[in-house]
Order: sequence, then C-alpha cells, then structure tokens
Amino acid sequence: MKEIKIIPVKDKLQMEQFIKVPWTIYKNDPHWVPPLLFDFRRQLDERKNPFFKDASVRYWIAVTDEKCIGRIAAIVNHQHNRHYGEKTGFVGYFESINDAEVSRLLFEAAENWLSREGMLEVRGPVNLSMNNECGLLVEGFEMSPIIQMNYNPPYYIDLFARQGYNKEHDLLAFYVKDDIIRNKEIMSRLERFTNLLAGREKISFRCFNKNDFEGDVERIRLLFNNYMSDNWGYVPIEKEEFAFMAASLKPLLIRELAIFAEVNGETVGFSLAIPDVNEVFKKINGKLFPKGIFQFLYYRKKTRDIRVILMGINKPYRRKGLEAVFYYRTIVEAVKRNFKGAELSWISESNQPMIRELINMEAQLYKRYRIYKNEIRKPQNISAYETQISA
Repeated sequence: MKEIKIIPVKDKLQMEQFIKVPWTIYKNDPHWVPPLLFDFRRQLDERKNPFFKDASVRYWIAVTDEKCIGRIAAIVNHQHNRHYGEKTGFVGYFESINDAEVSRLLFEAAENWLSREGMLEVRGPVNLSMNNECGLLVEGFEMSPIIQMNYNPPYYIDLFARQGYNKEHDLLAFYVKDDIIRNKEIMSRLERFTNLLAGREKISFRCFNKNDFEGDVERIRLLFNNYMSDNWGYVPIEKEEFAFMAASLKPLLIRELAIFAEVNGETVGFSLAIPDVNEVFKKINGKLFPKGIFQFLYYRKKTRDIRVILMGINKPYRRKGLEAVFYYRTIVEAVKRNFKGAELSWISESNQPMIRELINMEAQLYKRYRIYKNEIRKPQNISAYETQISA
C-alpha cells in the first residue's frame, strides 16, 4: 500500500515542487511543451499579478515516496461571482499520474476548501482565469500545443469523469494551413472584400504603435470589454491586470500583426497574432538562463506558426465582414515573414458567426478544449488532506 500525502502549498519550496510537477507527468511525452519557468513563477506571484487583488487561491501537491505525482489549485474569482451573481469556484493547474485515487484526493482537497469558502459549484480546468490557459484538451492530441494553450494526456478525461465532472462549454481551436495562401480564389475574394469594406464603412487600418505602448494597450482593453461582454465566460478586466498580461506578450509583439481598425480615430476592431514560441520553449526546457536566452533569441525567428490570440469588433460593426479583413491582412503580413500556418484560438462553441467565417476560409477545427462543471459535495475529512492519506 502506497502512502499518498496531499500537502497544502505553504512555502517557496513547496511552490517550486508545485510548479515542477509536469516534468514528472510528461517526461516521456513528445508533445508536451515545458512552461517558461520565469513567466510561470511571475504568474503565480501574488505580489506581482494583479489578479490576486480580487481573488483567493490555494494550492496542493500529491506526494508519495518523496516524489510529487500530482497537483491542483482551487480559485475563488470574486469578480466572476459578482458579475454573474454566482457562488462558483474553479480548479486549475491540475496534473496527475494515471491513478484515479491520486486525482480523487486532489479534487476533494480543492473542493473541500471551495466549500468552506461558500462555493456551491466548481468549474475547470481554469488556470486562475479565462484569460489564461483554460480547458481540458479532449480532441487533438496529435500535435503539440501552441503558445498559451493547454495540453494534457487523454487519460485526464477519465479522471475528470470519475469525479462527476460534466461538460459545461467547449472552446475551439482552428488551424489555417499555408495552402490557403496559394488558393487564388480565396485570397482574391478576401482582397476584394477588404477594399470594398474599407471604402463603404470608411474604415482605416493601422499597426500597433510601440511608441505609445500603454495607450494602445488601454485601447485594446476597452475594446475587449466591449466585444467580449456577451461571450461565454466573460468577466470585465481591469486596467492593471490587462497591462500585466500585455507586458508578458510585449517581447513577442510584431507590430504588423497587431492591427487596429478605426473609424474617425475611434478603435472599432483589433486583431493580434503572435509567434508560436512554444517551438523554442521545447528546446530550452523552461529555462531562460544562463543558456536558454541565446537559444530563445536565435530560434524565435525560425518559428513556423502564429497564433491569432485576440480578435474583436465593436458591436455596431459586427456582421459586416471585418473579421475577414483581419484574417486577410494577418495572412499577408505572416507570409512576408515566412510563417507557414496559424492557429485561431480559443473560440467559444457558441460564437457561430466567427465559426462560419473560419469554415468559409477552409480553416480546420483541429483541437477542442472542454470546461467541466460539478456540484461541490459536502466536505470530507478535512484533516486528511492536510496530513496524509493511505491508499
């Protein structure tokens, strides 16, 4: 009989163990991409990440024979609950060996704490908020994840199901191959439509202004809070938190792939694509220093794909085809830089207008991420999760 300890994270050493659990889970998985440790630690630092100003989070690791074999976080996002009038908690950063008992104990530890915090239901996986990695990969295990998208083994689906978790919502990832660029009919149609729309709606386009970084970031945030307001899972994002996320993407910014649509100087739409530096992260194994920084600087210029990470349009300008214009301009600029393909993610399964637009462009739905939900059961033996459990 193995002795399984579920240990609450309370100090720096335990947090470091929590962070490095994936190196155990995925050591033989060729598709896994190690997170950039510097950035991951920054994300979980309550002194640096503004998310924690309006949220409560707890972490646990599962240990046996002095080896970490799993982890989980429980999150209460107070802003989410105020916005929706709910008492919903979240679980995130879940990792586990393929052992139903280990995962059961982890889920129970998280749910017990959420219950004590007054939560009635739980969703996940969500890594802090929907603005970070979220959703369990349920389709598309054949390819490595692109930047800031989750990855997990197929057996995680069963681990969630065993704990009574059911589908809440699916998030989709589409892929556009470079052969669409060689399709003269599609590209000609997009070019004609771009010129027609610009003239008809008097829309002008510009690239991100790096000399006004803070100003353009704030324009994007205001637009984000407008166009996302009727999207599934949306929670308004405050200026400080949005600036925090923007700072992490700043080193990857290619200004020509950050496109504003404006009418009379007012921002009515925005699209952002970033290089898939996950290809680089695989090579440096999560470590920028001392040697990783040189590999990063060298290989980031050789990345093959981009990810369209943001695309939004103000409500009065929707259903006019502006999405197609953003796709066209992004494709043109990506081709100039020798990118071979693009992922568009994530897209809510309820966003049918955008899904139809992508299908018309012959984009391929190639990955599906699932947000699960569950009712929070009455707390089990609390002390068990703070000492040890025999299994």
